Amino acid sequence: MPSLMDQRGQLVSTGWLAERLDAPDIVIVDASYYLPDAGRNGRAEYDEQRIPGAVFFDIDEIADTTSPLPHMMPPAEKFSSKMRQMGIGDGMRVVVYDGAGLFSAARVWWMFRTFGHNDVAILDGGFPKWLAEGRPVDTKPPMARTQRHFTARFSASNVRDKAEVLKAIETGNAQLADARSPSRFRAEEPEPRAGMRGGHMPGAANVHYRALLNADGTVKPTEEIREVFEAAGIKLDKPVITTCGSGVTAAILTLGLTLLGHNNNSLYDGSWSEWGSNPDTPIETG
Repeated sequence: MPSLMDQRGQLVSTGWLAERLDAPDIVIVDASYYLPDAGRNGRAEYDEQRIPGAVFFDIDEIADTTSPLPHMMPPAEKFSSKMRQMGIGDGMRVVVYDGAGLFSAARVWWMFRTFGHNDVAILDGGFPKWLAEGRPVDTKPPMARTQRHFTARFSASNVRDKAEVLKAIETGNAQLADARSPSRFRAEEPEPRAGMRGGHMPGAANVHYRALLNADGTVKPTEEIREVFEAAGIKLDKPVITTCGSGVTAAILTLGLTLLGHNNNSLYDGSWSEWGSNPDTPIETG
């Protein structure tokens, strides 16, 4: 079984977690979130059934709700306050999953790391794999956990804003890896959010997040991940900024880079929600 502390230990298996459901130092987090057109509700699905003991992490609520953009990073004080209320404390191991296999769990994994809590891993294959293996679920109303002290230390180097992305395009000091589908990247299908132009940032490479995943939602072996990035033209000895539609699946690319030992990367939090809705930002299509 993988350790939570090694490079590949950014992931834990369903078997590893099943053996530790009662471990007092592990907290399980359901981070399920879906795009507006998916017809699914993460909170409702959590209320219906979840991995035993899991708490729900709402990325739209644990966010900067003063921003017009969706689920932008919250201030450190808000993040620490929400974690305390959820019973997540310093020194605890956090295991994050979602209902899609791997979609939004990587965003929450990245958020914990960005706020200085590195003892966090993603459940490989997520809730679909857990259910397919017939593992236990809880359908009763979730019980509140005892509040714990949580210290959030924001790492600004993990996050990029629009001005920094514009500078990267101008200077070439970082590569842009866009996790959206090829058809959205090329402006061949409309964006799922209204009022956005189609296309991509100048010079960006398209690394569709699904290319990093197996059919069952588990993460591909490291060498296959390396091949995906290299085939897209990403040079793994250079800095990378990950981006997507709203900063969610970009974190899957961040996970892939981390598994490769590439730590000189950051995530553009506003992503296409900000870039595509701004008439002054440069865009390429095709």
